[in-house]
Amino acid sequence: MEEARKKVLLGMSGGVDSSVAAALLLEQGYEVIGAFMKNWTEIKCDGETKECGWRTERRDAMRVAAKLGIPFVTFDFEKQYRELVVENLYQEYAAGRTPNPDVLCNKYVKFDLFVKEADRLGCAFVATGHYARIVDGRILAGTDDNKDQTYFLWAIPKSVLPRVLFPVGAMTKPEVREKARELGLSTAEKKDSTGICFVGEVDIRAFLKERIPEDPGEIVTTGGEVVGTHEGVAFYTIGQRHGLNVGGGTPYYVVDKKPETRQLIVSSNFHPALFEKKLVATSTNWFRQPIVGEKISARVRYRQPLQACSIVATDADSVTVEFDEPVRAVTPGQSIVLYDGEEMIGGGIIV
Repeated sequence: MEEARKKVLLGMSGGVDSSVAAALLLEQGYEVIGAFMKNWTEIKCDGETKECGWRTERRDAMRVAAKLGIPFVTFDFEKQYRELVVENLYQEYAAGRTPNPDVLCNKYVKFDLFVKEADRLGCAFVATGHYARIVDGRILAGTDDNKDQTYFLWAIPKSVLPRVLFPVGAMTKPEVREKARELGLSTAEKKDSTGICFVGEVDIRAFLKERIPEDPGEIVTTGGEVVGTHEGVAFYTIGQRHGLNVGGGTPYYVVDKKPETRQLIVSSNFHPALFEKKLVATSTNWFRQPIVGEKISARVRYRQPLQACSIVATDADSVTVEFDEPVRAVTPGQSIVLYDGEEMIGGGIIV
């Protein structure tokens, strides 16, 4: 019985973080099974189709598993990933919003489908290489402020928390790399992956155009002056500067999108229209229910410094948050994630 309680299924992406996570779990006495999730095989952009690199990532993960002497399995979640994550991405962009696929990937794939595979294999725990910590049933920010990934974890089911392990969460990235070097792991110097979760680095506009047709319209300043044209409001996001192709020397930033009139509204970087003091979020998920009037902090994008705020209202599916100071580029479709000190208490989708 004791052996079953120590069995863990570890998601191995082929990167250094999950590689070191495997080694740490072994050191802590767990029986570890390494698992690679194949969620995406091909990228289609600008009419060209190319493999996204999953074979290389899987090979790197297998090499580490072999070096550490742990069993290795592969799960094919591509069908579910397309249905639950990528379809949402297309739908949200088409509706004029900017979704965060990493949040849904964690919710539906890494901490749902993956947990079900752990059940099938008789594993009491699941683990990943996320920079986050779980202490006394609470999710805390990772020790490395530059790598903390709790922003992407707000939507995972609360019920799985007692089974989740984040072995590298109390380490800094340099410490993780040093540990990998000491162990002679082949991923020690491998650079971090970027881009869409499991899809990789892609030109997001070209990726979207495979499914969303161009729908040109006017680029209009907050004062009503037409300063250019765009390819379709779906391809732009609040706060964006690059890619507007507006001349005249004035750097413009997107402050609003009006799909009904096909207008992209722009202003200077410091225009009040680019800042919000209050927002509403839906599809909320709580690890600890917030209290109306409570002073906490939040971020509305990854790596943004925490912003002081308070809870104005909350119900079964939504929350209204007011910031102490106006926050730049609050973007519908993105996540607001709420913190009480180090503890990440939950979040929602900005409307």
